[in-house]
Amino acid sequence: MRIRVRRTGGFAGIERSAEVEVSGPEWESLSSTVLAESGGDDRGVPDGFSYEITVDGTTVRCRDPHLTDAQRTLVTRVLKEGA
Repeated sequence: MRIRVRRTGGFAGIERSAEVEVSGPEWESLSSTVLAESGGDDRGVPDGFSYEITVDGTTVRCRDPHLTDAQRTLVTRVLKEGA
Protein backbone atom coordinates (compact mmCIF):
# COMPACT_ATOMS: atom_id res chain seq x y z
CA MET A 1 0.00 0.00 0.00
CA ARG A 2 1.13 3.54 -0.70
CA ILE A 3 0.86 6.11 2.10
CA ARG A 4 1.54 9.81 1.64
CA VAL A 5 1.59 12.41 4.40
CA ARG A 6 1.67 16.14 3.71
CA ARG A 7 2.12 18.58 6.59
CA THR A 8 1.49 22.30 6.17
CA GLY A 9 1.24 25.29 8.47
CA GLY A 10 3.14 25.78 11.66
CA PHE A 11 4.91 28.93 12.78
CA ALA A 12 7.26 29.06 9.77
CA GLY A 13 4.70 27.74 7.28
CA ILE A 14 7.14 25.18 5.86
CA GLU A 15 5.52 22.30 3.99
CA ARG A 16 6.87 18.80 4.50
CA SER A 17 5.77 15.60 2.81
CA ALA A 18 6.84 12.00 2.48
CA GLU A 19 5.54 8.91 0.75
CA VAL A 20 6.18 5.26 1.56
CA GLU A 21 5.29 1.94 -0.02
CA VAL A 22 4.59 -0.54 2.80
CA SER A 23 2.94 -3.85 3.49
CA GLY A 24 2.10 -5.94 6.50
CA PRO A 25 -0.70 -6.32 8.99
CA GLU A 26 0.55 -3.57 11.33
CA TRP A 27 0.52 -0.94 8.54
CA GLU A 28 -2.84 -2.17 7.25
CA SER A 29 -4.41 -1.99 10.70
CA LEU A 30 -2.98 1.46 11.41
CA SER A 31 -4.02 2.91 8.05
CA SER A 32 -7.53 1.40 8.32
CA THR A 33 -7.94 3.00 11.74
CA VAL A 34 -6.75 6.38 10.43
CA LEU A 35 -9.22 6.28 7.53
CA ALA A 36 -12.07 5.23 9.82
CA GLU A 37 -11.36 8.07 12.26
CA SER A 38 -11.68 10.80 9.64
CA GLY A 39 -14.20 13.56 10.07
CA GLY A 40 -13.29 14.58 13.61
CA ASP A 41 -12.74 18.08 14.94
CA ASP A 42 -11.52 20.16 12.00
CA ARG A 43 -10.67 23.29 13.97
CA GLY A 44 -7.00 24.04 14.17
CA VAL A 45 -5.01 26.38 16.35
CA PRO A 46 -2.93 29.38 15.31
CA ASP A 47 0.46 28.20 14.01
CA GLY A 48 -0.64 24.56 14.29
CA PHE A 49 0.04 21.93 11.66
CA SER A 50 -2.51 20.61 9.17
CA TYR A 51 -2.09 17.10 7.77
CA GLU A 52 -3.27 15.42 4.62
CA ILE A 53 -2.97 11.62 4.84
CA THR A 54 -3.51 9.60 1.66
CA VAL A 55 -3.72 5.82 1.74
CA ASP A 56 -4.04 4.17 -1.67
CA GLY A 57 -5.87 7.16 -3.11
CA THR A 58 -8.18 7.85 -0.15
CA THR A 59 -7.40 11.12 1.62
CA VAL A 60 -8.27 12.36 5.09
CA ARG A 61 -7.40 15.71 6.62
CA CYS A 62 -6.72 16.52 10.26
CA ARG A 63 -5.22 19.33 12.31
CA ASP A 64 -3.27 19.84 15.50
CA PRO A 65 -4.11 19.48 18.31
CA HIS A 66 -6.93 17.12 17.34
CA LEU A 67 -4.96 14.20 15.90
CA THR A 68 -5.98 10.80 17.17
CA ASP A 69 -3.32 8.44 18.49
CA ALA A 70 -3.44 6.44 15.25
CA GLN A 71 -3.14 9.56 13.08
CA ARG A 72 -0.19 10.82 15.15
CA THR A 73 1.54 7.43 14.97
CA LEU A 74 1.11 7.18 11.19
CA VAL A 75 2.29 10.75 10.60
CA THR A 76 5.34 10.20 12.81
CA ARG A 77 6.30 6.97 11.07
CA VAL A 78 5.90 8.34 7.54
CA LEU A 79 7.57 11.71 8.18
CA LYS A 80 10.12 10.06 10.51
CA GLU A 81 9.77 12.82 13.09
CA GLY A 82 7.47 13.84 15.91
CA ALA A 83 4.00 15.04 15.00
